[in-house]
Amino acid sequence: MQWVNALSTQASLEAAVREVVERATAQLDGAPDLAILFISAAFGSEYSRLMTLVRDRLWVPALVGCGGGGIIGQGADGRIQELEDVPALSLTLAKLPTGATVRAFHVPGDRMPDLDAPPDAWVDLVGVAPEQRPNFILLADPALREINDLVQGLDFAYPGSITVGGLASGGPMPTARTVFHNYSRHQEGTVGLALAGNVTIEPIVAQGCRPIGEPFRVLESDRNVMIAIADADGQGRDKPLFALRKLVDTLDEGDRELAQSALFVGIARDEFRTTLRPGDFLIRNLMGYDPESGALAVGDRIRPGQRIQFHLRDAQASAQDLTALLEQYCHEQDPCKPAPVGALLFACLGRGENLYEEAHFDSRLFQKYVGDIPVSGFFCNGELGPVGGSTFVHGYTSVFGIIRERD
Repeated sequence: MQWVNALSTQASLEAAVREVVERATAQLDGAPDLAILFISAAFGSEYSRLMTLVRDRLWVPALVGCGGGGIIGQGADGRIQELEDVPALSLTLAKLPTGATVRAFHVPGDRMPDLDAPPDAWVDLVGVAPEQRPNFILLADPALREINDLVQGLDFAYPGSITVGGLASGGPMPTARTVFHNYSRHQEGTVGLALAGNVTIEPIVAQGCRPIGEPFRVLESDRNVMIAIADADGQGRDKPLFALRKLVDTLDEGDRELAQSALFVGIARDEFRTTLRPGDFLIRNLMGYDPESGALAVGDRIRPGQRIQFHLRDAQASAQDLTALLEQYCHEQDPCKPAPVGALLFACLGRGENLYEEAHFDSRLFQKYVGDIPVSGFFCNGELGPVGGSTFVHGYTSVFGIIRERD
């Protein structure tokens, strides 16, 4: 199996297409089976020309792509780059191993089944049988309100599947909504790749937060509002706002200041895990509070019995979170499994150099632990990745999809 990438910073779209196609194809032994394109919003006025230019130089049976506010890929010197707010074009090509298949698909927003629909309705959208055990790469229109329905539907129809991806970004809304599928341009819906057979995707979802205090258990809630919580064993009933205030009072001065603007709630997704680790929480915004009742509103549905933990987010927390997840990933690797051949990175527009004050941080930290493999991707309006066995739309997150042979 081969997975290669080429990144161009040419200001001319023709020159950029020529460079990435020539550099990427030169790294492959034979014809590619799939292509993934990420194009900078700096080329927004020329998106309508991209597919024609690519088709004149490259033919693949499965192609998807989208626009991004920042583009990630391998420069001419071989080093990975995260380029923000400059012209850039990233092309990934792959030659799949024997026993692997790929199918590219486009799902218009008005074709989305109802969540009460049977699994076959979702299978018909993708065109791949669940028995093939596909994993998915999705690139979506950021204005698509049904994206949550789509990822839930795929989880339902394809139990055990992995879905990673991101919402297109950059420029005015008509430009930001652009996605590409098999040499056609679309300004709505979702495009995706279903990878099945002897190829798999291993996810790392770095939500960029660190926990503070100890976990709590929700005792009473109403939709997305926490009304009463207790300690992790269900003892010591308290009002969420009051418990939070007491927790903040125990923090050092720096964390107390950070809690004024970067405080989040982590919702544990595994009800049976005794010790909660990085990656076990779904991070959601604190939406508001009621000073009289002590209730807290969260950016997701909360139900009694769930465990929650308050989190803080800043550059240091983001770095620590990703480092812990990479160390965990490397520690759990089976040396008998095939080595990774490449990876995709879907990073929030709020990360990158603006967060770390350092360029290429997430991608190069990834290579430090996982190895010098090609990494490509873009900065997203929302990131797609699994937490606790279910796929979610995230914010402020870096989602890696690591590609390797399954067997």
